[in-house]
Amino acid sequence: MTVTLITGANKGLGYETARQLIEHGHTVYLGARSVEPGKAAASELGGQFVQLDVTDDTSVETALVVIAEREGHLDVLVNNAGISTIAAVDGPEALHVFDTNVIGVIRVTQAALPLLEKSDNPVVVNVSSALGSFWAVTNPDRRQFHYPAIMYGASKAAVSMLTVQYAKALPGIKFNAVEPGFTATDLTPFSAAGQPVAKGAEVIVRMATIGKNGPTGTFHENEGELAW
Repeated sequence: MTVTLITGANKGLGYETARQLIEHGHTVYLGARSVEPGKAAASELGGQFVQLDVTDDTSVETALVVIAEREGHLDVLVNNAGISTIAAVDGPEALHVFDTNVIGVIRVTQAALPLLEKSDNPVVVNVSSALGSFWAVTNPDRRQFHYPAIMYGASKAAVSMLTVQYAKALPGIKFNAVEPGFTATDLTPFSAAGQPVAKGAEVIVRMATIGKNGPTGTFHENEGELAW
């Protein structure tokens, strides 16, 4: 059985990714900061709940201990938890966004490495954004060119670089970044806007289910590979 951990999984893309991967036969641990919503989501989907706040070292370490005790290994890590902001651009708000979107990826990945190394086919999927793609934000034909996102875009550019550097440093584990597309979730400025969440989760699921000969150090969206 493939064991998968998804952060920020009690709603939105994380929840839908969990649903689809459970349909693929994965044993999915839904990581969520809030206990009651997390437990409810896991119960609805037939997954396992684990309390996990990506901004808290102890919470992350405890979550991975739980998985280690129950499963002994981890095959897939989906670093999905993330936040956006419409607050003023300042130091405290930037620290808040980067702590969740960037440092959170490092916290969870580092804690998960010992379990991933016990897998026959370890895979890490980092949910990034085309708003963090230098190519997309400088291309007038892309929607991202017309949407400034100083802190969120910069944080996702950092996630993409983390993906490349982890792939280079740890060739035994496949690391890939994905752009789910403009999706109707709580993260978007207008929650009713964008494509259905099931469509947005497709690329995450596709990269979470790659085989041993799958790619590493790449950036994908639904249409295929995305330029950095």
